Amino acid sequence: MSLVKILLSQCSKPSGWHGRITLRNMNRGHAALTAWGLGHASVQTRDTILDVGCGGGATVARLTALAPEGKIYGIDYSAESVAASSRENQARVALGQVEIVLGSVSHLPFPDRMFDLVTAVETHYFWPDLIADTREILRVLKPGGTFVLIAEAYKGGKYDERLKKLDKVRTEMKFALLSTSEFRDLFSNAGYSDIQIIEDYERGWVCGIGKKDM
Repeated sequence: MSLVKILLSQCSKPSGWHGRITLRNMNRGHAALTAWGLGHASVQTRDTILDVGCGGGATVARLTALAPEGKIYGIDYSAESVAASSRENQARVALGQVEIVLGSVSHLPFPDRMFDLVTAVETHYFWPDLIADTREILRVLKPGGTFVLIAEAYKGGKYDERLKKLDKVRTEMKFALLSTSEFRDLFSNAGYSDIQIIEDYERGWVCGIGKKDM
């Protein structure tokens, strides 16, 4: 397996010592991107929030600071990620403020209309069925709730030429890379309203926001 495939595989589903290093790098490397993306969302102090693909747990920690009286859940289909996110948020888990669970975005183990906010940072690339999985997130949102998708790899962005060099590997690994218009179509086709697609071209970042109808 090529180095690129190994790296993408670990980003998709971290495991072993490679995975632990990847998760630590994610926590550091995604911090500014996450802060920027969440800055476009309205987070209330008592919100119930889900972070899909919680990885190393840094986003969960950030969300607890934004909603200190709420409840924050993280979910990931990598056992390594669940362990790392639990360690990162150990004190918050002990207080009952945070819960980290093993599971898939395709079958979220939560009831309908549970969350005020769902976030997904640098994870949608690997989802089995983008539209169906985005609809699954819609199911667990409360009426009026918000889904925020944050990414730093997308078609038509600052690093487009660099990403095009990985086309063969991305195709083999079914790595989803969307343009800003395709992000809008994704939210629309999945049933969201009040859709916003926000791009920071100079930093190569994009954020998609959609709401569930009341």
